[in-house]
Amino acid sequence: MKTIVAVLASTFLISSAYAQSTGVSASTPPSPDASTPAMVKSDAKRNMEVETHIKDLHAKLKITSAEESQWTDVAQTMRDSAIEIDKAIDKREAIVNNATAIDNLNAYGDIVQAHADNVKKLAAAFAPLYASMSDDQKKVADDVFAHRAQPVKKTTKATK
Repeated sequence: MKTIVAVLASTFLISSAYAQSTGVSASTPPSPDASTPAMVKSDAKRNMEVETHIKDLHAKLKITSAEESQWTDVAQTMRDSAIEIDKAIDKREAIVNNATAIDNLNAYGDIVQAHADNVKKLAAAFAPLYASMSDDQKKVADDVFAHRAQPVKKTTKATK
């Protein structure tokens, strides 16, 4: 399956993948101290994934030297977004073993809200860069950002 690396989609993908990969099992209590080795390792892994996304996207979009200052804003927004979403995920993980259903829903809502807010920030940071891009770059960006739905195979029930 083709992996799509996208500026807007990267926020979704990074936060979704990170949220799933850092899920806490019922038998493993979360670490309350963000400086513990496990958290530092998770943060380092997240940072590496974000930097890889940024580097790959920079190459795909063929960012020119004239676009670098705008790209820097986009890249920093991606980094900041990952950190903010991590904080919301960490907050939920800290309560998950003792949380009520309502606590869990509210904590999940906080993650989703952080995600939505960060997508809007990313769109705002990306808009000036997109406006300055060549038509070829815009086409690549459009393809990268597209959430192209895979064709759904319709099955029909056999009738008697």
